[in-house]
Amino acid sequence: MKTGQFRMRRCAIEGVEAVEADTTHSFGRHTHDQFGIGIILRGAQKSASGRGPVEAGPGDMITVNPGEVHDGHPIGDAGRSWRMLYFDPALIAATVLDIGEGATGDFVFAKPVMTDRQAVDRFLPVYAEMIQGREVLAPETGLLQLIAALMDKRPKMQFVPPSIDRAKCLIDDDPVAAITLADLAAATGLSRFQVVRAFAEATGMTPHAYLVQRRIGIVRRMIARGTPLADAAFAGGFADQSHMTRTFVRAYGVTPGAYALAFS
Repeated sequence: MKTGQFRMRRCAIEGVEAVEADTTHSFGRHTHDQFGIGIILRGAQKSASGRGPVEAGPGDMITVNPGEVHDGHPIGDAGRSWRMLYFDPALIAATVLDIGEGATGDFVFAKPVMTDRQAVDRFLPVYAEMIQGREVLAPETGLLQLIAALMDKRPKMQFVPPSIDRAKCLIDDDPVAAITLADLAAATGLSRFQVVRAFAEATGMTPHAYLVQRRIGIVRRMIARGTPLADAAFAGGFADQSHMTRTFVRAYGVTPGAYALAFS
């Protein structure tokens, strides 16, 4: 793979996406609506995360939780390469329920960077089985073992004040709606300035940035289902397809068209 390339790979299990990258690209702050697990193969990067700034180098496992604000910047001029698997939350929830034999709670990845060799050594075989696509038994087995190895490593999650949780819910309920700061202020009982400040402190993003991320999540899911790009842009609340494309590339590193090809 040449430096600067991203490649989407088909996966054996529905609800899983595989990404291979070798790039010097810097990602701005964004979120995913999926769980992400990956390995840095070459080079290193620094990033913001839900647990503060972190750095990852060759052989390190990197993770992200749905809605967790993060970014990513190469350390050095040569960039870095990685392999990532992204999982729909429903798939992880079912996996955790299975492992816990019916007893479950909210699962989150504990650390944005891990050097736990047991977990790291399990990842690459799972990734290989996922992209081979011949059967689901092997990747299902590997995924269960990988998540089980991580389940007992729970972090203390950042507290979100009830007022800001109400603001998030207002956005989440209809991300395409023309929500204003006045609407968020009314929902929270705060001033517009207090909403912006408290929202950013609690989530790492302004309300507008959070809204854009929720919209790009809608677009991603629609494109994966085969929706034409122009229709996805309209449904996601973007002014036009070019606006959607710029936002998509900043968040995911690939164009919507390249993403769509992985599902064609």
